[in-house]
Amino acid sequence: MSQEIFPVVQWFPGHMAKATRMITEHKKKVDVVIELLDARIPRSSANPVIRELVGDKPHVVILNKCDLANPKATKEWIEFFKNDGIHAIAIDSKNGKGNKQLVKTVESLAQPIIDRWLKKGIKGRTVRTMILGIPNVGKSTLINKLAGSAATRTANKPGHTRGQQWVKVGKNLELLDTPGVLWPKFEDQRAAARLAMTGAISDDVYDLDSVIKQLLAYLEEHEPTLLHERYKLTEEERTSVDTMLEAIGRRRGCLVSGGVVDYDKVRRVILTDYRNNKLGYITFDGVDEEPYYVDEE
Repeated sequence: MSQEIFPVVQWFPGHMAKATRMITEHKKKVDVVIELLDARIPRSSANPVIRELVGDKPHVVILNKCDLANPKATKEWIEFFKNDGIHAIAIDSKNGKGNKQLVKTVESLAQPIIDRWLKKGIKGRTVRTMILGIPNVGKSTLINKLAGSAATRTANKPGHTRGQQWVKVGKNLELLDTPGVLWPKFEDQRAAARLAMTGAISDDVYDLDSVIKQLLAYLEEHEPTLLHERYKLTEEERTSVDTMLEAIGRRRGCLVSGGVVDYDKVRRVILTDYRNNKLGYITFDGVDEEPYYVDEE
């Protein structure tokens, strides 16, 4: 089955444009930049605007939510960034896995700066870092875990953190939380679909039918065993995404009067299954995968 890609969304709320300006303003105040990516979609969640804003600042990439991703793929991505000269660490911000390694890496990257301070007679200044990433990637959760308290507000909703907060971590590190920033235009609509699947984009603004069809097509092509085990689909039912949708709807009882499948309901069942990790540990972005562009009239 070929995976057909359709335009999914164009979304750039005004507060994100404001966030971009804020990041530019505060970049000069920080010593090290932490870029937080979703380990399931390392390429799709890497905002090119952020890379431009980072410039030549010491930079570490964090692959968050590694507990939801394919472990083998996560190792491949860490090696990919290493080969590109970028420090990369896999973490699970909810349980704190990888946080100690993160702090050590930040301190190591900041050491040349600290040495320059000492030569100038400056002692006791804390290392300042800024955490950047797309919405709902786990920035506030990470800061809370590092600080050991609910230092920042968190919500499982894109666009929640809109202000700016400095948080002290230990004796020598300060973190600046920033609002999630998406880029002005999704040229790669496959990436847009994956951002929607993982919850980086508000569920109110994208075409759910297109996203779910792309999810099913991906599973059929790359993870057919996971798809079959969850929904018990026959070979005949797997001939197209439409036949899969209908079969899953009937098995899950997503029906209206007359035995007609309620497609909106079954789409949401599948999305919930994926987000609750009932479809397995999936990494959508491969290190060798090429972007997929859709021309928009």
